[in-house]
Amino acid sequence: MKVGVPRERADGERRVALVPETVKKLSGAGSQVVVERGAGEGSYASDQQYEAAGATLGSADDALGADIVVKVAKPATGEIAKLRAGAILITTLQPLTNHDLVRALAEAKVTSLSMDAIPRVTRAQPMDSLSSQSNIAGYKAVLNAAAALPKFFPMLTTAAGTVTPARVFVIGAGVAGLQAIATARRLGAVVEAFDTRPVVKEQVESLGAKFIEIDLGKSGEGQGGYARELTPEEQQKQRELMAERVAAADVVITTALVPGRKAPVLITADVIRKMRPGSVIVDLAAEMGGNAELTKPGEVTVVDGIRLDGTLNLPSSVSAHASQLYSRNVASLLGLVLKDGKTVLDENDEIIKGALITRDGEIVHGPTKAAMAPKP
Repeated sequence: MKVGVPRERADGERRVALVPETVKKLSGAGSQVVVERGAGEGSYASDQQYEAAGATLGSADDALGADIVVKVAKPATGEIAKLRAGAILITTLQPLTNHDLVRALAEAKVTSLSMDAIPRVTRAQPMDSLSSQSNIAGYKAVLNAAAALPKFFPMLTTAAGTVTPARVFVIGAGVAGLQAIATARRLGAVVEAFDTRPVVKEQVESLGAKFIEIDLGKSGEGQGGYARELTPEEQQKQRELMAERVAAADVVITTALVPGRKAPVLITADVIRKMRPGSVIVDLAAEMGGNAELTKPGEVTVVDGIRLDGTLNLPSSVSAHASQLYSRNVASLLGLVLKDGKTVLDENDEIIKGALITRDGEIVHGPTKAAMAPKP
């Protein structure tokens, strides 16, 4: 069975889908791995390391023409054209929003599995790339904020007097939010956090942060442990009750996302302008529009002295470890797909069923089909 690893071509993408460590394990198990020359450069994995791990180096066409193709980012139109009918593509498709891409894969008769559609069940934890990459995003968001903030994070007692610690407010206590809390606490900041799911309170407090309780009437927890989409009334109440915390913070990290939906706006322009000059907002929901009203996805802007960081794809800025973790996620999924040198897609397996998007020219993923259905 030939597994292809093409170089990522999306703007700013430095990760690679398989690192030499994983290639060695796949090669040892009998798979032939074809890696496009230069695929690992952005993650500091050389062609020589891939060859030493048992891979064959080739062109983009060689990698994309494999039986199984693994990528980090969604494929471009030109890449889809090079995938052969019946091939398996494993990557992050975001199928609930990338409808044209899903249609193109179905038309090309490519069998696709989306890493971000893997159900969050205990058995799938080793394959959970959303968690592995969000963990990195939360970490890097705090580092970027600390570098931009014109203040120390920790309290310092000096001969010139005491410097009070920075105040950090984290909105959303999923994987990214919890890592942001932990990183900010390690740097010495005073941290508060809010989440619509009261069940995460214990996790927040175990990291040394204060959990801000806002009564929305009912829990914001949705299916699979994700936050559900709040009603407009609930969102307005949440914004009003959080406004004071946001205005008092030196740094705000926002992470609130609802799968397949535009990110909820939690910080309005008026509240942003009430923050002290020099304050920083890092909006990890920027890719889906942003939790802060004035966030510009992909840009860092300054409004009345407040820095709004809408940088996209933070995991790519920690490409070596991000690739290592993503590669392990992919290898775990391949363990379900490859059996005795052959591909086996058991749709009775809840993981395969959840991740499978297209097969035999059809869109088979229930949530994606529902999202693509014409609205009445």
